[in-house]
This record gives sequence, C-alpha cells and structure tokens, in this order.
Amino acid sequence: MSSLPLAGVKVVDLTAALSGPFCTQIMADFGAEVNKIEPPDTGDFLRAYGPPYVNGESPYFLLSNRNKRSLTLNLKSEKGMEVLHRMVRRADVVVENYRPDVKYKLKVDYDSLKKINPNLIYASISGFGQTGPYSKKAGFDPIAQGMSGLMSVTGYPDGGPTKVGVAIGDNLGGIYALVGILLALFERKNSGEGQMIESSLLDALVSVLGMQASLYFATGRQPERVGNMHPMTAPYGAFMTKDGYINIGAANQGMWERLCQGLGVEHLISDERFLTVGDRVTNRHSLSEELEKKLRTKTSQEWSVVLDRVGVANGPILDIPDTFSDPQVLHQEMLQEVEHPKCGRIKQIGIPIKMSRTPGSIRTASPLLGQHTEEILTELGYSIGEIEQMKEDKVL
Repeated sequence: MSSLPLAGVKVVDLTAALSGPFCTQIMADFGAEVNKIEPPDTGDFLRAYGPPYVNGESPYFLLSNRNKRSLTLNLKSEKGMEVLHRMVRRADVVVENYRPDVKYKLKVDYDSLKKINPNLIYASISGFGQTGPYSKKAGFDPIAQGMSGLMSVTGYPDGGPTKVGVAIGDNLGGIYALVGILLALFERKNSGEGQMIESSLLDALVSVLGMQASLYFATGRQPERVGNMHPMTAPYGAFMTKDGYINIGAANQGMWERLCQGLGVEHLISDERFLTVGDRVTNRHSLSEELEKKLRTKTSQEWSVVLDRVGVANGPILDIPDTFSDPQVLHQEMLQEVEHPKCGRIKQIGIPIKMSRTPGSIRTASPLLGQHTEEILTELGYSIGEIEQMKEDKVL
C-alpha cells in the first residue's frame, strides 16, 4: 500500500474547540504527524463539553482529534516556549485559532514563529478575521451564523431566524484553512518559502450564501425564508406523505412533467399556475397543496419507488440513528470504529474524501490529555531528567 499523501508533514496544532481541530484532524487522517499542544490540567476546553460523557471523556472531543498526539505545555512559561520553539523548528505547519490579540500576547503569532522557521506555513482560523472592527470579538459558530446572514434565510416565513443544526461555520472555517495549507505546501515546492493563511467562520459562511446572495444581488431585497423549499425553483423540497415526509427535487421542466406522470396528476402539467419554473415558484404554496393531496395517499417509501422508476430526484428524511444504519452510508464507510484507551471501542464519522491509491485512515483514537508528552519531548532531544524537572516546574 502506498504511503498516506501527507506522510512526513509535521504539524504543530495550537487549536482548541472545533474549527482548528477539524482542520488538523483531516490532515492527520491523511498521514500528517499532528502534535496537539494543550494547557496542563484542563487541556482543550472541548474536553469538558457534555453531558453525555463516555467514561469521563467528551464525545465531542473524541470526534475531532483522532490520529493526533497530545502534549501538555504551559506556553506562559519560558521553558514551555523553548519547547514550542524546538517543535516549530522541525515543523512544516502551525495551526492556531486564538483571537488575534491573544496570540500576540503569547508570542505565537506568525511574525514571531517565522523568525524561528522561515519556511513555516502558518494557518490562523478566527471568528471574523485577523484585522478589522470585529477581529478581537470572540467568534463562536452561532455568532458567526447570525452575522453572516445565514440565519436570516433559514427557517419558515412565520418563524424566527434559525441556525443550522450543526456547527457548519466551524467545519467550513476548518476546511478552508486546510485548503489554504495544502495550497501553501504545493506552492512551497516551487518557491521554497512559507506563508501565512487566514480563514474565518464569517468569511466561510458568507462564501456559501450562494443562491440567496444571488437573489439579493439581483433584486436588492432581503430574500424571504421559505422553510424546506427552494427559493428559485419548484417543486423542490420536503413534502408530506402518508407516514412522514419525502424530499423531492423536480428541478427542471422534464423532471416536473415526469413527477406529474409518476404521481398520476398529469392535469397539473397544463395548469396555468404551474406552466413554467417561474409560475411554480410564484405559486409554490398552491403547488405543494396540490401535490400533497396525492402524496398523502402512500408512504414515503412507496413514493420513492415510484419516483425512482420515473427518474425524479427524491430521498427520505432520516434521523441520525437511521443515517448511521443506512446501507449507502455504511457502504461509503462513513461509520467507523476505533479503540480508545479509556472508552474501549468508539464510533467515528468516516472519511468523506475518497482516494483510489492513497486513502486516508483512522488509525488511533483521540488522545488522552498529555498522553504523548514524554514521547514527543524525547523525540525533541529532552532527557528523562529534563522532562521530570519540567513536570515539577509545572511546565507540562
């Protein structure tokens, strides 16, 4: 088997919570050596998130730190900074998600660390950016979701703004940082130089406003919330059936006509309210009522068989347990398991990036706090006596 694509890339991980750890976890999945530096005693504050806990470990932390090693280090101490600098000298990448003012106070900013390693690739993930009026503002995911405009277009017209049910800003901020790191690694092969990469939760969420931004750009007006429907085509969304809901995406004229034929409502094709995409968008509420009259006569599964047969995009709306027992999800290996030193066998979300020759892999579970401290320090050239002294001095 070929080596993992990021084998040999050394990463100093100064991140906490989700955006940074998600970024570095993907790197670790594909073979990077990721050494996670955590404060002694407390560690990454995500370790405390719960309940529930699994044998005292936060399931949230367990999900975003696999394939990494954990080193505890007091960066406010002179000796702790000496250890960090020794790590940075041999590193390819440093990733951090401190607020900008905090990293300058700790002297772990790019300008400080590139003096130690001029070829360093340094990635900063923040809530709102490294400069500007909001740069010092604490930036957690729901705050960024609200300020990005995303919440204003999520939910139903008669309800309030709604956040996405997962920390999508954290995840996207981490992914964009990863893209920047990979671009910088690629560019460094030509220039031999490192550089700084920035991503923020706000930028990431604004970047995916997509069709809602295009509506605003075209009209100058705030797009309305349309619930589970699509703002620019219809029928496209969730519809009630006999036993629940089904998603239907009749995104073009041909699919619309096949939908009507499959449901046995061919008369709607010539209905003046629904002749074109524009007509169907304008009259989406009446359209939903007409379709649901028929859809409520059969179960979601029965209609799915019909719609698959006539070539109309559709799918069930699964809850989380159903998702992780779905045959396609299992086939794609998006549910995996790994052995944890305290928790035993634990479940993990699989790796979404598939590679034919050098696929990523889940090799180790998220580490215990400081689990690899002595191992990493020994690799850096510290003796057992020096390590014991650092423990006594509260450096570790």
